[in-house]
Amino acid sequence: MSNCLISKGEAGAAVPIVPVTKDGLAVALATLPETARGWVAAQGFTGAAGKSCMVPGTDGHLEAVLYGVDETPAGFSFARLQGALPAGAYRIEGTLPGGNSLAVLGFTLAAYRFSRYKAAGGDIARLECPEDVDRAEIERIAAGVTLTRDLINTPANDLGPAELEEAIRALGKDYGAVVTSIEGEALLAQNFPLIHAVGAGSPRAPRLVDLVWGDETAPKVTLVGKGVVFDTGGLDIKPSSAMLLMKKDMGGAANVLGLARMIMDAGLKLRLRVLVPAVENAVSGRAFRPGDVFASRKGPSVEIGNTDAEGRLVLADALALADEEAPELLIDMATLTGAARVALGPDLPPFFTADDGFAADLAEAGTLVDDPSWRMPLWARYDEWLSGKTGDLNNAPPGGFAGAITAALFLKRFVDNAGSYTHLDVYGWTPAARPGRPEGGEAQTIRALYHVLKTRYPAS
Repeated sequence: MSNCLISKGEAGAAVPIVPVTKDGLAVALATLPETARGWVAAQGFTGAAGKSCMVPGTDGHLEAVLYGVDETPAGFSFARLQGALPAGAYRIEGTLPGGNSLAVLGFTLAAYRFSRYKAAGGDIARLECPEDVDRAEIERIAAGVTLTRDLINTPANDLGPAELEEAIRALGKDYGAVVTSIEGEALLAQNFPLIHAVGAGSPRAPRLVDLVWGDETAPKVTLVGKGVVFDTGGLDIKPSSAMLLMKKDMGGAANVLGLARMIMDAGLKLRLRVLVPAVENAVSGRAFRPGDVFASRKGPSVEIGNTDAEGRLVLADALALADEEAPELLIDMATLTGAARVALGPDLPPFFTADDGFAADLAEAGTLVDDPSWRMPLWARYDEWLSGKTGDLNNAPPGGFAGAITAALFLKRFVDNAGSYTHLDVYGWTPAARPGRPEGGEAQTIRALYHVLKTRYPAS
């Protein structure tokens, strides 16, 4: 995580960032020397929201930064300054509309660089953490997002199932969690046939990684993340253009791990379990085939309508295990369907739940912390489309309609006992940089989920 936030005075005198409205611009300019006022006018700065103007002093050094605001909360729009300002120390003069916390978080997240293979260019702007902002909380959230981004951005040659397990074990070690794994042929012996089937085509052994943290007597919250480290589509192979971003197909796992880090670091009063089926969907003589039929951990047999609908298969076995202990909350996250992206685009993940209260809480939190998602229906009539001709269920029913909904309905078939179940179909990627969201792997909905969980299960 970038060292973006600093303490007051840590880097010497910090340049003030002064919030300015269009109506208040004249008042702000009156405090500046005549030469500075002329400079601002020459730059065409009007105080428009989200726009900025760097004001030099008489010695040529940066004296102040004017930042345009209106009544709208500044939020992540403030993060634009991270790329616009020269390296150095800055401080917010006063309070931004909507408060400083979200603005500071966005500024921090905008400083993210993935530098494992290529050195990051240049120094970053650093911000004195305002007194009204909980620095520990900002850094906790930023660290979780960074973990998610780093995992998604790592290519599959360096992040196979074993390496993903190592990342989970490292996270567990940091917080005293217990981590176990079921690998390779042991998946069959311990009744995880769908996870085994999907991963059997790869020389890198599939596995189910299980992290448990917290007081066993506390409310049980279980997170399940799709960990397909690379998806060729299997024998129903994807075109090459569709494989370019398939390193991100473990984005569900990456997101639940980022969320788990936030939960454990905050010490929320819950018993956390994280399940990650980690596999590679490869093409080989051992790969599963269209038309194959497999048993599932829960019982129903699954007919393979398409080998490129593998994510729901590995999730099915993992969800069945999670459901066996009847957690209070069960949440899965997966880069599951192209249909979700067709419906809502890359920025707005759909979620599916029968729990109206949780849906309302998640939607409200998404708006509050600028981490939106959108509820979509578990439309019961489409459930009949899942019927297989040879097996009980078909993992990719014909017809092509409502793909995100039928995928969610498929997963719901494997959950009976959980008090509340929610499925999130995330994209896990920012295709073009936006404020606070650099291009590349992205954490989606986990900040909103964390807000819901810390409200329900506060640390103290």
